[in-house]
Amino acid sequence: MKYILMMHCPRTGYDSFGSMPKKDIQAHIAFMHSYNKDLRESGEWVDGQGLADPKQAKLVRAGKDGAPITDGVFPESKEFLAGYWIIDVESPERACQLAAKASAAPGIGGSPMNMLIEVRQVMSGPPEEFS
Repeated sequence: MKYILMMHCPRTGYDSFGSMPKKDIQAHIAFMHSYNKDLRESGEWVDGQGLADPKQAKLVRAGKDGAPITDGVFPESKEFLAGYWIIDVESPERACQLAAKASAAPGIGGSPMNMLIEVRQVMSGPPEEFS
């Protein structure tokens, strides 16, 4: 079963992360590289990426003629999506185990950040009743 693990951070997360001591940022990044390597080696990795600062994002919708209309950057929100992993695992429990490991990435002084990781199954198509 495929799952997406979505790493959320508070609205101030990008600024506060960038103000951490350099050695703590390096430890966090090293953890993420190691985590991704472990997923690849276990065969559970499908894809994963960090995302740019939400200040660079745009909300887009189609206008009457289909042309894109942008509404500027994200609206005010408590949290933003900071990155994601798509994994292929045997059970929902395994997906949650991997999410907990990602959540514990080190922060200031090596303490676990306990970031919120949303776990959702990736659907391969619509539910059978709608096919």
